[in-house]
Order: sequence, then structure tokens, then C-alpha cells
Amino acid sequence: MLADTCSELISHMTMQFSANARLSEHPLRQELYAEMHSRPFRVIDAPARISHLVIMCDETQKKSQYAHLLKLCESYAVEPPEQDVAFFQMNLNGLQMRREKHLEFIAYTFTSRCDDSEVPFAHSCIGGLPEEWLAGLEGQIVTAFHVTVLDASESGEPDIPQVKQYFDDMRLIGSQPSQGAAQVWTTYQLHDDGYGRFLVYNREMSASQLGRLVQRLVEIETYRLMTLLGLPLARSISPQLRQMDLKLAELTQTLAQGDQQEGFNDAQQLLGQLTEIASQVEAYRAQSTFRFNATLAYQNIMFNNIDELREDEVSGHLTLQEFIGRRVGPAVKTCESVAARLEDLSRRIDRVSDMLRTQVDLSIQGQNQELLSSMDRRSKIQLMMQHTVEGLSVAAISYYTIGLVKIFLGVLYDQGISFDKSLALGISMPLVIILVAGLTRRVHSKFNKLADDPESPRSGHR
Repeated sequence: MLADTCSELISHMTMQFSANARLSEHPLRQELYAEMHSRPFRVIDAPARISHLVIMCDETQKKSQYAHLLKLCESYAVEPPEQDVAFFQMNLNGLQMRREKHLEFIAYTFTSRCDDSEVPFAHSCIGGLPEEWLAGLEGQIVTAFHVTVLDASESGEPDIPQVKQYFDDMRLIGSQPSQGAAQVWTTYQLHDDGYGRFLVYNREMSASQLGRLVQRLVEIETYRLMTLLGLPLARSISPQLRQMDLKLAELTQTLAQGDQQEGFNDAQQLLGQLTEIASQVEAYRAQSTFRFNATLAYQNIMFNNIDELREDEVSGHLTLQEFIGRRVGPAVKTCESVAARLEDLSRRIDRVSDMLRTQVDLSIQGQNQELLSSMDRRSKIQLMMQHTVEGLSVAAISYYTIGLVKIFLGVLYDQGISFDKSLALGISMPLVIILVAGLTRRVHSKFNKLADDPESPRSGHR
């Protein structure tokens, strides 16, 4: 009975899945599943040596490095990746190489067996790589360090003076991750070979746990330096911001004490200076925004990895979290402070620009008002002159018209029409003057009406 019930349930689930299978699949579904496994943790058996390189490069250099990787695969007769994938690993005659491509950098991790536990850093696992291949890597090295992993049950744990010899007698930083399951030593300094060093003693970790521990140590050191990349930029920008801040305060004070009626040229000059400051601020923002945002992102990743270590203190020594937090925390705060100052300066410049533009607009409006008043006075003068000219024009037109009348009367008299020409001419003179004056006034009134009512010609035309 139970078997029949289970059979029916399985049949129902199969039919339901078949029905759901007819749904269209999201184009990124497979990629999203693959992303969770794109950078797997390693499995490390102690004793082992690891070398890690982080190279910052642009897109052109990334393409060049992919071509360089193909050369390495060819020299070791290893099948290369079909394309420049985000993660790739291969075995180079016993040397494990792991390549990870990130947004700003490409990381190479080389792992081999450590056959000489008495001298942990006497040799590096990348010594067997072709020198010309390492020298041909394009980009800038940000992180380069060696990690030596030893089995405490086989080699034993040396005392602190002996450990200091492995690190050239530099000040040690110690940690016991995973509640004492391992012991980690480092100095966070560069040694004579130009590499940093980590020494890990495995006490009771499995190979998988040890691989995760080493991976976290590698990522902590990588993201620690990537986080600190923003600090030199913040330090270089900070003095310039101080100067621009003082200059903006001076401009604001000058604007507050300025005269709106007399300050048009001054406002124009101030606006030019303000525009120069704004362009500098925007240039610094464009230069630093990505770097400061990356600093915050790298810091979060780094501290997440530190928290996952679950450290215990080694008596008398700083832990990784204490040492890194003491210096990286203030560095990130400096970057945040400079970014906040840039944003604040940009907002203040916008407000001062608005005030300056308002003052310029008021000055322009005052000038326009003066110009309109001057135009009004000129129009009145022109109107008075026009009236004077009208009187003279009436006299002139009347004079020429009377001349025409005189000629006309002479023609009539020569044709035999008898009349007194002097009397007729005298009578016509006042009539002509009255007629010319009336016509002139009518024309003047018509143009005045046209000026007062633009629609009057249309109605007259109709």
C-alpha cells in the first residue's frame, strides 16, 4: 500500500516537472549556477609551498596576458583554455598553477610540495618556471608573497626566536585561526627577495580546511594592499582641497560684501574663478570616485575573510585582525573623508554659483531697465523732432503745391480763360496750406493708430 502511494507521488512529481519543463529557461540560469563554483577552494596537503602574484593591468594588458598564458601552456604541453575565462588552473609537471581574472587585476597562485621543512623560505615554488615567461608578464605587481605550510605533527613547532630567523628577525605577527587548529606567522613586510612571507603550521586541519585557510590568507593580503591603493591618492588630493576650500571661502565673502548695482563685472570675474575651482573639483572626483569606491569594497571583502579565520591570540603578538585593523581602518577613513570633502565642496560650489548667477541676472535686469529708460527718453525727443519736421514739411509741400497751382492757372489763362491770376493764386494759397496740413495730420493719426493697435490695418483692409 505504501509502495503504491510512493509510486503515485513520484508519478505526480514527474508529471509536474514535465509540465514545468515546458517553461522557457532564463538565458543566465546556467551561468548563475556556474558562478557559485567559479573560484573553488583548494585542497592543500602539508607540507607545501605557495607563491602568489597579483598584477594590476588594463584591458589591453589582460589580452596580452592571455596570449602569454597560451605560451606557457604550449611549453608544458597543457591544453589551454578556449577563451580568457575568469578562472583557470592546470598542472605544470607537479606545479599547480591557479589563474584568476578580476576587475582590476589578474592573480596567479603557484603551489608545490615543500621537501625542505627545515628552511621554509629557502626556495620558492615558482623557481622552476621559465624566467622569460615571468619577466614577460605585463602590468604592475601589487602583491607578491610566499606561503609555506608545514605539518606541526611531523616537523614540530619551532620556538619564537627560530621563527624570527625565518623572517629575517623582523617583528612578528601571530595568529591561531580556527580556535587554535593552526598557527600563522607573518610580518606584513617585504624581504630581500621582494616578496612577503607567511608561515602556517597545521595542527589538526584536514586538507580541505587547510586549503580554505590558505585561500583566506591569500585574499586578506591581496585585498589589504588593494584597499590601501586609495590612501596615496587621498593624501595627494587633500592639500589641494584645502587650498580650494580657502579660495571658495574668499569668493563667498567677496560675494557677500559686493554691490548688486555695481558688481556686474566683478560677478563675471568671480564666476570665472568659481568655474575654475569647479572644474578642478570635478577632475578630482573623476580621478578618485572609482578608486575610493573600490577601497570600500575591498575593505569589506578583507574583513569578512578575517572574521572567518576565527582567530585566537598568540601570547605577546598582535593578531592579523588587530594589526590590519589598526592601519587599514584609518586609511579607509581618510579616503572616506576626502570623498566626503569633494562632495561637500561640489555642493557648496553649486550654491555659490547659483548666488552669483542671481546677482548677474539682477545686474543685467538693472542695465536693461536703464537701457529702456534711455530708449524712452530718446523716443520722446524723436517725437518732438518729428512734430517739428511735420511743420516744416507742411510749409515745403504747400510751397511746391502752390507753385503747381500757379503753373496750372497760367495754363488756363493762356488758353483764353479770363480771370485775375493774382487773385486766384491768393485765394488758393490758404486752401492749399489747409489741405496739406489736414492730409499730413491724417497720415500721422493713421500711423499712431497702427502703432497702438496692430490689428487696425487688417480691419481697415477688410
